[in-house]
Amino acid sequence: MSPDDAQPRHDVPPAGPAPGAGPAGGGGGGGAEPTEEGRSEIDQRAAYEAELSRLTSTDVIAQAVVSLLNIGARRLAPAAGAQPGGGEAPHPERDLEQARDAIDAVRALLEIVERRIPSRELGPLRDALSRLQMAYAQEVGAGTPAAPQEQGPTASEQHSSGPGPAESSGRLWVPGR
Repeated sequence: MSPDDAQPRHDVPPAGPAPGAGPAGGGGGGGAEPTEEGRSEIDQRAAYEAELSRLTSTDVIAQAVVSLLNIGARRLAPAAGAQPGGGEAPHPERDLEQARDAIDAVRALLEIVERRIPSRELGPLRDALSRLQMAYAQEVGAGTPAAPQEQGPTASEQHSSGPGPAESSGRLWVPGR
């Protein structure tokens, strides 16, 4: 067994052309003309390499922010096919935990993107995040039953005594603060 055999394999295309693919494009077939499939694979690999050379980490992070905003909004939306009479869709997409995770991830990634992209260009992303946070807050507030007084202080009591542990940690988004 050679040292190369001990290396883990990854599902990422190699950085260069396939081994044995010389100028004639032969895929190790003894100098024979490459098949249509072989040429297509080489073309795809070249296109992939060209795309990677154009991309920056900021581009990828910004795309991730957009994707997370879309996922978060989708997870807050009512389940597709839900009926006002109480009928449920066979595959509900509504998931408040996923929406919260998306919000937290976008907040963290925006801090990184702000170092590279001018603030004026981030306005639409910040607006979308704000709308998503408001929708999440409304859903969480609407879904929580009224708690008896002995279970903890009311929101007004918490506000008057200062921020709670979640709010003071900086992880809880509070409207107007």
